[in-house]
Amino acid sequence: MPFKSKAQRRKFAQLLVEGKITPEAYERWNVETGRKKLPEKVKPKAKRKAKTKRVKRKKARAGKSAATRRKRS
Repeated sequence: MPFKSKAQRRKFAQLLVEGKITPEAYERWNVETGRKKLPEKVKPKAKRKAKTKRVKRKKARAGKSAATRRKRS
């Protein structure tokens, strides 16, 4: 998996120096990243707003009220 930011690359280099990851793992990530121009930091994705339920309103028949419809039936 390639690095996503310069900060992540620095963090993994620090872990390599501390001996928490192997040189092979760091080199594999570095090779997969290649010479891409990386951002300093990756911004978190924006959270979605919750959708509100919309109530569908019944459309009144053109020009006829409910009382008029009841009388004819």
